Amino acid sequence: MKLVIFLFSAFVSTILAPLVIRFYTRKKWLDDPGKTPHIKKTHKKPVPRGGGLVVFLGILVGSLLFLNLDQYLLYILLGATILTIVGILDDIFDIHPFIRLITGLIASILVIQTGIEIGYVSNPFGIGVLSLPDISFLNSLDSNIITSVFSLSGLATLLFIMWNMNILNWAKGVDGQLPGFVSVSAIFIGLLSFRFIDDPTTFNTSYLSFIVAGSYFGLLLWNWYPQKMMPGYGAGSLAGYFLSILAILSGAKLATTLMVLALPTADGIFTISRRILAGKSPFWGDRGHFHHKLMDVFGWGKRRIAIFYWLVSLFLGTLSLFLNTTGKIITFLLTVSFVFGFLIWTKWYSQKNKN
Repeated sequence: MKLVIFLFSAFVSTILAPLVIRFYTRKKWLDDPGKTPHIKKTHKKPVPRGGGLVVFLGILVGSLLFLNLDQYLLYILLGATILTIVGILDDIFDIHPFIRLITGLIASILVIQTGIEIGYVSNPFGIGVLSLPDISFLNSLDSNIITSVFSLSGLATLLFIMWNMNILNWAKGVDGQLPGFVSVSAIFIGLLSFRFIDDPTTFNTSYLSFIVAGSYFGLLLWNWYPQKMMPGYGAGSLAGYFLSILAILSGAKLATTLMVLALPTADGIFTISRRILAGKSPFWGDRGHFHHKLMDVFGWGKRRIAIFYWLVSLFLGTLSLFLNTTGKIITFLLTVSFVFGFLIWTKWYSQKNKN
């Protein structure tokens, strides 16, 4: 059944992509590096974005067909709708990052207020779990939404979703990069998911994982080099949004998610630290990401970089099937150390060659 769900969702997004491409092209909603140059861009010709709309429609159709539409799924899809609309507006107008941040917070809060939260994490130092108390810091306020968000578990969930939404938006710099490793990551979360006593939903979380994986795989067929469509902000934010929610609903597989997303996560941590230390905005794009260095320093092509990201996620995802929480955290830290070392070395190497 999971294979059928994956293939169906992939089929939906695959057949919808050319329609969106044609519509965006006719409206001239294109990312044209000639008209809006930026150092971070790697494409040379005008390309429509619109990947977020394609992915959203694939997930929406698959969810309505294969999942039980309870209140939790309803709010998840409502949050995804907000992100998709903002993604479309960003495709057209390049809206301010602050607006994207606020709408991302709103989408995340819609999910949290239903009770979907990080209630516990596996104990990395032994057997059992570490509970996050559902104690609100604002108990005096008579509001379910406010008390849900401003609890320890609510804040942890909010940070987890918002972090993943942002770092995955930074990992779509080359053709085929984002949809490939997101599809792989969703598959592994789906394989490791199970229903547990704290899961309030009535739909099959594993099925949703394969719906997400299939929808991104369909986008991959059009985003693969040479790309006919770009993911845009919509597909990047939806990736972090859904992978975070799936990790929580599948039995708090936070360590697993950290593992399969270790490469973009490490790149995100280093990027934010580097920009702050340089006195720059952590959200202002540049050409210092991991995929940029593979391209500029090593001369890797876009296809090689994309496949490298897929293989890293595939390798780490496979390891996650056999490791306990402690092993996953150690693997994650080793990956972060490797990425940090690589980026520091490439910076030194580039400066050396300039001199």
